[in-house]
Amino acid sequence: MAVRAVRGAVQLERDEAGHMDEQVSELLTAVLERNELTGDDLISIWFTATPDLHSDFPAAAARKLGIVDVPLICAQELDIAGALPRVVRILAHIETERTKAEVAHVYLGAAATLRKDIAQ
Repeated sequence: MAVRAVRGAVQLERDEAGHMDEQVSELLTAVLERNELTGDDLISIWFTATPDLHSDFPAAAARKLGIVDVPLICAQELDIAGALPRVVRILAHIETERTKAEVAHVYLGAAATLRKDIAQ
């Protein structure tokens, strides 16, 4: 079993806690499904949010999904002029039999423009 990292991102339409919860839950669910993972395969997840998001912690959505025994941390993304607004990104460390090339990175909606080279 190898340790791999999987990336993902989603752009929120608005800065509201319920909307963030919905969108981050959708992102996490897609990462798990596309990589055929369960909660037991997760080692840790880093969440970042752009500086214009204040309504909630993105990691709260993971806890509501039942990801309760995995270390989670939130941080603020760099405030770069011209960057895509209202974006939550994840970097999840996982245990998997997949090769690096087989790991499915997930960029939902407008966030797909962030990494066209790896978004699937």
